[in-house]
Amino acid sequence: MLLVYAIILFAIGALGGLVMAVMHFRSRSAPQALLAAVHGLFAAAGLVTLAWAVVKVGGNQGAAIALGLFLLAAVGGFTLLSFHLRGRALPGALVIGHGLIAVAAFVLLLVSAMALGA
Repeated sequence: MLLVYAIILFAIGALGGLVMAVMHFRSRSAPQALLAAVHGLFAAAGLVTLAWAVVKVGGNQGAAIALGLFLLAAVGGFTLLSFHLRGRALPGALVIGHGLIAVAAFVLLLVSAMALGA
């Protein structure tokens, strides 16, 4: 059941991330701070939930790999935040890379949850 909660949290976070990415590539302006905070909070909550599921409850190997990918995406997210806080333009390649890694992790998590019957 924890995997389902993690999926829901990541899905909500992904919606915010998609909106911010579209805003970035359409207008080249920084995204709204509130939207970025909500995106980060939902993603962090999903990450903690997934980590709990993998470490304490025991997920499958796919869930563990998804956790590693989400951690990598989080590093990218913190890097993007650092650019924003320093008033620097967000690198488009980093925005795309962050999103692609998160999407790959999300798909892997979905497949893993289905394999476990969650």
